[in-house]
Amino acid sequence: MDEDIKKKILALLEQHRIMTIATLRPDGWPQATTVGYVSEGLTLYFLCGIQSQKAANLAQDDRVSLAIDHDTSDIMAITGLSMAGHAQPVLDRAEAQKILNLLPTKYPEQVSLPGPMPTPDEVGIFRVTPTVISVLDYSKGFGHTDLVTC
Repeated sequence: MDEDIKKKILALLEQHRIMTIATLRPDGWPQATTVGYVSEGLTLYFLCGIQSQKAANLAQDDRVSLAIDHDTSDIMAITGLSMAGHAQPVLDRAEAQKILNLLPTKYPEQVSLPGPMPTPDEVGIFRVTPTVISVLDYSKGFGHTDLVTC
């Protein structure tokens, strides 16, 4: 992977904290939902309800597509990422606790929560390992993307 592209991907991951992730429902239709995330390198982590449709979808098919972007009033300033990858449940308690500890760092302005952070037993934690990343950067030209395989 080109080092400049990797730096751009890592910067975009660091700048944002929500993504839209699509999973596949049992009937074959994609289901897109918005979730918060944290990342370590190119690996992303997100939480969802243990009994949620998203968790059920991932139990049947771990393939996901996701998008990370932001709104801008300047069309030529559009940047973002889309990824295809696999989402696996985080089963190791130490890794799960590390992710739960990382989440508040994405929200430094959040003074308090309405309740305690969930424990690894109370929430589903998933690790997304990308296989393909598309980096969208209109500053390089209208609709410009760089495609990276991982």
